[in-house]
Amino acid sequence: MSRAYFLGIDTSNYTTSIALVDEQAQLVADIRQLLPVKSGQRGLRQSEALFWHVKHLPLLIEQAAAVVPNLSEKLRAAAVTTKPRPASDSYMPVFLAGTGIVDTLASVLQIPKFTLSHQESHIWAGLFSAKGPAADHFLALHLSGGTSEILVVTVKPDYRLEIQLLGGTADLHAGQLVDRVGVAMGLQFPAGRDLEQLALASTKDLIIPSYHHEGQISFSGAEAAALRMLNKEKKEDVARAVLLNIARATTKLIQWAGTRTRITQVLLVGGVCSNLILRAELLERLTDFELFFAEPKFSVDNAVGAAVFSALSFAGDSFSRHVF
Repeated sequence: MSRAYFLGIDTSNYTTSIALVDEQAQLVADIRQLLPVKSGQRGLRQSEALFWHVKHLPLLIEQAAAVVPNLSEKLRAAAVTTKPRPASDSYMPVFLAGTGIVDTLASVLQIPKFTLSHQESHIWAGLFSAKGPAADHFLALHLSGGTSEILVVTVKPDYRLEIQLLGGTADLHAGQLVDRVGVAMGLQFPAGRDLEQLALASTKDLIIPSYHHEGQISFSGAEAAALRMLNKEKKEDVARAVLLNIARATTKLIQWAGTRTRITQVLLVGGVCSNLILRAELLERLTDFELFFAEPKFSVDNAVGAAVFSALSFAGDSFSRHVF
């Protein structure tokens, strides 16, 4: 009997992503294309991002199909992200591109389709990559350009995720702080990787005050302080100060969530959580917690979580035993 394959598609504000996993939880294809952003800009309008997803998806699907001969005969299910968060009022037009493709594939190939949010896909990619937490109940920190949230996640018997929002940002997201300061330095958007490389060259611990109160963190003051610093400090030192500010703020947020819930296992996902300086700081500061980091390539936007969810929804325990 031929191997079974499961497809995932994600169309975020930053990246067009397609992934394939097989029935033994082997990642067969992980294909991504960043959306082009002009120098000096801090992102794309939804209409522009949707245009690029429509352009990218046929090419990425062609590449994925080339990995597995006769994929149409072996594909058992597909999943697609349809909105940013699992909430009724969560919506962005960019997700229409992937939804349309999966609707068409499911109809033509007569396979089941499953839907999930971009946030849930990040969590499944994290669980797949970090091999935990294996518990059905854990905390998740999601840090990206569009989200800065601490969550309580419960894995249901049907592998749906029940997500309770505990806290988050009162203004800017962590990724917005990184990108705004990075673009002000002359870096290309998104600026995360380049800002990290600058910060790794710094040995100076400049302090940008961090803010947390009852589950709310704030980065607008940190942005203003960092932009002022650029007038008198080296770029690499300001870059490090920005990342240390995020580390201090999220440390306080996780500690608050742990005190409130008595949960000590934390999954960390989202593009900002791919940062090595942030990871090292959180590991040093949060010794009372068990931290599970997705590999950096699975922290940034990807469709691996959607592919894993597709397989879990179709095959259930026979697939999950290969994951954990």
